[in-house]
Parts: sequence; C-alpha cells; structure tokens
Amino acid sequence: MRVGVLRLEIRLPYSHSLKERRAVLRKMRDRLRSRFNVAVAELDARDVWQSATLGVVSISDSQPLLEALLQEVLRESEKLLGDDVASYTFDYL
Repeated sequence: MRVGVLRLEIRLPYSHSLKERRAVLRKMRDRLRSRFNVAVAELDARDVWQSATLGVVSISDSQPLLEALLQEVLRESEKLLGDDVASYTFDYL
C-alpha cells in the first residue's frame, strides 16, 4: 500500500480577514474532496490571513495511479486558484 501526500502553499493577497480566507479554503477543500475522494486538511499558520497550507492525502496499491491522481488534484487546484498556488510538494510513503 502506498500513501501520497500533496502539500500546497497558497497565497491569498486579496484576503482581508480570516472569514474571507476560510471561505476560499472551504470551497477548495469541498471541491477536492468531492471530485477526487481525497482527504484534505489545513496545515500550519491558521491565523494568518493571506497564506495557507493545505495537505491532500490519498492511498492506493498502485504508485502510478496515486501519482496521476495527485497530479490531477494539483491541476484542479491551479485551475481554481491560479497563481495563488505559490508552491507544492509531493511525497510518497
């Protein structure tokens, strides 16, 4: 069994409150969960308005399938947020 982790660093320069930040992250989290059946959690500094880190996790018996899924998740994230996705990393366990 393989575990894949996608870590997304997100910049939200237009966010002026935690409420605005939470709305963006909630939309992103709900969309990824429903479309890809992955676990999504907010990581790190939860009280900073203009940045966020999301962790996306999935498991599979097939590493290539897992890699393809997380690439799709990344593409969808970039489609939703555009240049607000500042960086990302993939890890496989």
